[in-house]
Amino acid sequence: MPATPFDWIDDEARRRADAGLVRRLRPREAGAEPLDLASNDYLGLTRHPEVTAAAADAARRWGGGATGSRLVTGSTALHAELERELAAFCGFEAALVLSSGYAANLAALTALTGRGALIASDAGNHASIVDGCRLSRAETAVVPHADPEAVRKTLRGHRGRKLAVTDSVFSVDGDAAPLAALAAVCRAEDAALMVDDAHGLGVLGAGGRGALDAAGLAGDADVVATLTLSKSLGSQGGAVLGPARVIDHLVNTARTFIFDTGLAPAAVGAALGGLRLLRREPERALRARTVATALHEGLTAAGLTAVRPDAAVVSVRAPSADAAVRWAADCRTAGMAVGCFRPPSVPDGISRLRLTARADLTDEQIARAVETVRRTAPQSC
Repeated sequence: MPATPFDWIDDEARRRADAGLVRRLRPREAGAEPLDLASNDYLGLTRHPEVTAAAADAARRWGGGATGSRLVTGSTALHAELERELAAFCGFEAALVLSSGYAANLAALTALTGRGALIASDAGNHASIVDGCRLSRAETAVVPHADPEAVRKTLRGHRGRKLAVTDSVFSVDGDAAPLAALAAVCRAEDAALMVDDAHGLGVLGAGGRGALDAAGLAGDADVVATLTLSKSLGSQGGAVLGPARVIDHLVNTARTFIFDTGLAPAAVGAALGGLRLLRREPERALRARTVATALHEGLTAAGLTAVRPDAAVVSVRAPSADAAVRWAADCRTAGMAVGCFRPPSVPDGISRLRLTARADLTDEQIARAVETVRRTAPQSC
C-alpha cells in the first residue's frame, strides 16, 4: 500500500491503545436506559415535561434553527428573554447567550485579554478555559490548584491588563475554588476575576443561583461569570454574565459570538423552562447536594477512595486507566452509567470514576449506586 498523508494516525492510535486511552462513541437509545450517574443533569430537568414542552413550543414558534449568527438573523426575542431572566436570577447586570459553554469561555477570555495581558489560570481548569487562554494571545501563567497566594504572586508587578480565571467547581474531583480569597487577591492587584460556574449554577448559592452568589460576588463590577445551560438547566448552550459594558464589548469583539450561528430556539426555550422551574422549586439545589453527600458517605464507608464533594460531582479513584475503563464497563453491565476520567482529561494523571448527583435520585437509587460501584470495584481499590 502506498504511503498517505494520514499514516501517522495509525501510530497515534496504537499508542493510545497501548496506554488504555482509546475513546469510543456509545450512542444512546431513546427507550429504557441504565441508572444515570454519568450525565451532568444535576437537577433532573432534561426530561422534565415543562422543559421538553418549552423546547417544543419554541421550535414550533421560531423554527428548528436560529438561521444565522445572532448579529444577522439568529437573535430572537426568546434569546433576549433568556438573557434578562438569567442575569436577574444570578445577580448580574447583563448576560449574553452563546451556542455552548465552551464558546462562552473562548468569547470571554479572548475579548477581555489579548496581547500584553496576563492571565493567571488554575491548573485544574476545564479544557475550554485552557483553549481560551491559548487563543487569547495573552501571556498565560498556570498557577497551582486553588492557591490564591500563587495567583497574587503571578499577578503582582504586571503593568497591562490582568485577569485570574478559575472554575467555580472543578469537574474532575468536584472541589470548589476559594472564590472570596481569589476576589480579594484580584482587587489588591487591580485584576479582573473570571469564574466558570458551569458546575455551580443550580447547585450552589441561594436556590441554586450559583457559586458567585454563595461567595457574595454576584454582580460585582470586576467579576465576570461564564456558565452552561446544558447541566442544571437541562438544555444546551452557554452564557457570559457581567457588567453591561463587558457584555456589550463581547457583542462587538468576541469571535465565537460574532461568527457562530445563534443557539437554536428549542434549546433557548428549554433553558428558560428549566430556569423558571428552578426559580419555582429552589429545593432542587439542596437535594442535589444532599444526594452528593450521601453518595460520598456510602462510597467511603465501603472502603473506596472518594473525594468529598463541594457541589454535585463525586469522584472515586481508580488504580489505573485500564482499571477505570473496566470498572465503568462493569457498572454499565450492572445497569448503571458512570463517568470515566483518564489522562489527558485529569491534570494529576490519576484515573477516576465520576458520579453525578442528581436531585431526582431516590434514596433507593443512591443505595443501589453505592452497592454497584462497591461490587464492581477492582481488587486493588
